[in-house]
Amino acid sequence: MHATIADNPPAPTRAADTGQAAPVSVVVPCYRCADTIAEAVASVAAQRLPPAEVLLVDDCSGDGTLQRLHEVAASYPPGWVKVHSLPRNGGPSGARNLGWENATQPYIAFLDADDTWHPEKLAIQMEVLAADPGIALLAHAMNVQPRTAPPPPVRRPVPVRVLPNRLPLLGSPFPTASMVLRRDLPFRFDERRRRAEDFMLWAQILLSGYRCARIEPVLASWHKPPFGAGGLSGDMDAMYKAAIDVRRSLHQQGLIGGARMHVAAALGIARHARRRVLTYARRFSNPMPHRRAEP
Repeated sequence: MHATIADNPPAPTRAADTGQAAPVSVVVPCYRCADTIAEAVASVAAQRLPPAEVLLVDDCSGDGTLQRLHEVAASYPPGWVKVHSLPRNGGPSGARNLGWENATQPYIAFLDADDTWHPEKLAIQMEVLAADPGIALLAHAMNVQPRTAPPPPVRRPVPVRVLPNRLPLLGSPFPTASMVLRRDLPFRFDERRRRAEDFMLWAQILLSGYRCARIEPVLASWHKPPFGAGGLSGDMDAMYKAAIDVRRSLHQQGLIGGARMHVAAALGIARHARRRVLTYARRFSNPMPHRRAEP
């Protein structure tokens, strides 16, 4: 199902010039991110329609990250950036859940500390949600590009694709830093999982019958490839096993049938092999290209 939003948006303005705010709490899990968090928050502050609040959650980094979070918060108007911390390291699930618990706005958005947003992101997503208030979860495309590259152009009108309530077979359409969702949804990240925890949450929401949609403009960027480049997501074998476990859990919860689980598993094998080939090729190629992310 497709729709579009307005063809003639208002002229872009800086957040400070409008006096308006989106009813959104932005949750940023932070783990040893002192070098990147300022740029991530700056991309939120640069929104044409800024969020009402930003919650930075330190996942017991044990270095100078927590102090840096307070420094970043102090550089913005009082109360706009709030800092929370976990007493022990629990992974991104625990950090996001703590931010979710402390959020005050009707909608939650997520941003990782080494990613950035397009200046039009929240304005466009709020337009979509105003036109279709039944949407419980709204995603968009992301790309991989250098930090110094300008944000990609956005073409109007913006098509809106409402997704069927079944497990996607060709990769997740829900990058974490693209998400805006209702705060009152009866789900949270599974804190037992340190990998594929976001995939688990989005799948539970979609398969439980909630209205989920995606728009195709690139409105956020990774600044390293989304797989095969270090960190938790860089451990491709572990990520592959985590995805298998998520599908098994969804089947046990009665959210996907056996046939679809087996088809998804077969496609997962092919996708895992493809990622290995791409990662191998990347190691012998030029520096990271400016491109849209592969599913």
